[in-house]
Amino acid sequence: MSTNPGPEERNLSEWSRRLTQALQILDLEVDHKMLVDLAEESSENVGPHAGLISTFLVGYAAGLSKTSGRKAAEEAVQTAADTAFQLAATGLEGPEGQGWKDSAQ
Repeated sequence: MSTNPGPEERNLSEWSRRLTQALQILDLEVDHKMLVDLAEESSENVGPHAGLISTFLVGYAAGLSKTSGRKAAEEAVQTAADTAFQLAATGLEGPEGQGWKDSAQ
């Protein structure tokens, strides 16, 4: 975060602090910029609500990885986010030859 955060960044920081306390996940440092960027890219390349789904699934995947003892929380989030960013960059079309399958087909 910048040294002089704007109103949105302050609101996100305060919200994250309150929500992590309420959810009792105090050891997690939230990367707001990364999550916002992922949500925006997913929404732009897939559809209006894809950002919400993407950020939820990144958190869920990171949680599964963390609870299985495989990774630290921040590393688990980053690994899941990297995967989501790769998919979001190509939207529903997906990269050729990378095993992307549309379950609706």
